[in-house]
Amino acid sequence: MSEQTELGRFLRARRSGVSPTDVGLPAGLGVRRTPGLRREELATLAGVSVDYYTRLERGKETRPSPAVVEGLAAALRLDEEERAYMRELAAQAARRAPEPRPPLSRTVRASVKQLLETVRPSPAYVVGRTNDLLAANAGGMRLLHGMADWPARQRNTIRYTFLHPAARTLWPDWEQKAKNCVAQLRAVAGSDPDAPDLAALIGELVVKSADFNRLWERYEVRTIGDGSKTFHHPLVGTMTLTHEVMNLNRADGQRLVVYMAPPGSADHDAMTLLDMAAPGTGEPAATAEPAPGTERADAPRT
Repeated sequence: MSEQTELGRFLRARRSGVSPTDVGLPAGLGVRRTPGLRREELATLAGVSVDYYTRLERGKETRPSPAVVEGLAAALRLDEEERAYMRELAAQAARRAPEPRPPLSRTVRASVKQLLETVRPSPAYVVGRTNDLLAANAGGMRLLHGMADWPARQRNTIRYTFLHPAARTLWPDWEQKAKNCVAQLRAVAGSDPDAPDLAALIGELVVKSADFNRLWERYEVRTIGDGSKTFHHPLVGTMTLTHEVMNLNRADGQRLVVYMAPPGSADHDAMTLLDMAAPGTGEPAATAEPAPGTERADAPRT
């Protein structure tokens, strides 16, 4: 039997997440052996034979036409990001994947580092394609409480989300934050699945985090843009910040993330307190005092 392709795994995972009622089919009687759509139901909706779809899911068929891919995407109710991801998987299954990219640069331009300082007191940082933390201003480093304790090469916002003990309490809705991280990583994996840095990060998280492994198997795909996040920060208390994500260098996948709050608001005050750090280090200043009711900057870290 042929080994199941990544496209086959994606189809199986997404098929299990679509109920008959989602696509206008009767739920039927009795208990279904598997969640979601049956193979024959998805095949009918996509306009292909059950035998062809079964071979596609099992990896025996590796050259689906664009029409078949689009038919399956429509039947699975995929959005445009998920469709693009599925097209990449189809190209890989047909051995038409793009050539592996050269190693990505971790160097952040001097002008970008200057920009990080210019936007203070807004917390800001630069991440790479797989969310390695490449540069940050004082508030940006302190926003991810405890990140500075890790060696520079280990600093990664997705690794932090799943493996740093402070992350579970930093975000009130940690589960949604975790889902977004995994969906973003899935999007990257669709375009360059064999990249060594990507494979190493995924392999580490699959082994070390049961939560990551659970979410990774769902095959959800999403790129992350602007929005807002609430933080329960141990140094400045609870604050809700909006954020913008800007592409800096598409070749290396570098992105600038800037957090903001309306001037004069309690959130802005908390953000400003967070910025009180020793120049250029991202470490708490000796004279910085935490917001009332929160732990001191020199309290033991988790």
